Amino acid sequence: MNKILMWSVTAALAGFLFGFDVVVISGADKKLQTLWGSSDAFHGAVVMGMALWGTVIGAIFGGIPTNTFGRKKTLLIIGVLYAFSAIGTALSNDPYLFAFFRFMGGLGVGASTIAAPAYISEIAPAKDRGRMVSLYQFNIVLGILIAFLSNYLLSGIGDNDWRWMLGVQAIPAAIYTLCVLTIPESPRWLVSQSRIEEAKKVMKILSPDQDSETLITQMEDDQAESPKENIFMKKYRFPLMLAFLVAFFNQMSGINAFLYYAPRIFGEAGLGEKTALLSSIGIGVVNMVFTLVGVNLIDKVGRRTLMYLGSVGYIISLGLVSIAFYFHWSGLAIPIFLFLFIASHAIGQGTVIWVFISEIFPNHLRASGQAFGSSTHWLLAAIIPSLIPTLFSTIGAGTVFLVFTVAMVFQLFFVMFMMPETKGISLEKLSKTLTK
Repeated sequence: MNKILMWSVTAALAGFLFGFDVVVISGADKKLQTLWGSSDAFHGAVVMGMALWGTVIGAIFGGIPTNTFGRKKTLLIIGVLYAFSAIGTALSNDPYLFAFFRFMGGLGVGASTIAAPAYISEIAPAKDRGRMVSLYQFNIVLGILIAFLSNYLLSGIGDNDWRWMLGVQAIPAAIYTLCVLTIPESPRWLVSQSRIEEAKKVMKILSPDQDSETLITQMEDDQAESPKENIFMKKYRFPLMLAFLVAFFNQMSGINAFLYYAPRIFGEAGLGEKTALLSSIGIGVVNMVFTLVGVNLIDKVGRRTLMYLGSVGYIISLGLVSIAFYFHWSGLAIPIFLFLFIASHAIGQGTVIWVFISEIFPNHLRASGQAFGSSTHWLLAAIIPSLIPTLFSTIGAGTVFLVFTVAMVFQLFFVMFMMPETKGISLEKLSKTLTK
């Protein structure tokens, strides 16, 4: 069990680099625009935004190396991408080269949302799978917090402090890459490649108390489907719909819109600039605490219970934020409601999404299913935040948060009437249950 935990933590460190990579740029934002004299449009779309589009491409196509080269080799490639991105951006002297290296890091982020959860779900025992896979989300949150702290400590060390902020990521990227060399390949992927003897050796380590021959036979039966199958076939319509809806509702909560524009939202509420620091640190702490709660509960109470808690919390918090904007409430009301919103996200969707999507597809289509759910998530994560400034100035913040609230009412119905519980069920059994 200790080895499984160690290997899961190693793969989950891809999430730490994901969280660090996404947030670290915030410390260099204004300095880069001043340095290169970029227009707002160019700075937003190219300098700042290129990583996000790299993430979308990495999510759409990340299933290909995960299937072709294996989970382990893809995790290694992700580490190399992060390291090159960190060093490249730190040494860049023009915005185009900088954007290229940020795009490279974005590819790593997108691919990691497929390879890491897929790997962990395939090595973890059914009873601990939720907790193990949600270590990925915990590492994302930890990476975000450490990036904020790193930026704070490195700011002001010189005119080129932004280079150090971005370059320091090469250190955890190198450590992660070296650690990945020590983990075995996923036995389920090995079975899919007919490397049965290798799979048996790994299974003996993963499940020493169970007959590895029987476990491998179950995997082979699950893999016996036609290699020409794809996730868009009629028989896989239900898991495909589940992956789409859980990713769709994740972003329709407004979570990324809020994380990107927290200072602007607090400003709309009539609060001063000092709340920007409070919001980033406060959000990071609340996110971390409630992600930890979710990680500890996911295998005890199940995925659906956490989604119920999150949905109700979303509806209450987003509804209160919307009312506060409509009735011009001032003071700490909106920050308190938004902290409740972050807590609801962390314990619900934040903990569940990568676990759930990694469980609902059969072994031979897992990477493709992960790619579909992940790319749905990242496309919406690119589109929705980009619309926020325009929506705030046209229909107003109150209406925007009302739309998010209504979307979360629909999420509650999705959990009540459609979402299956996957807690403690083997991946092979889930495959048979969810395939029509």
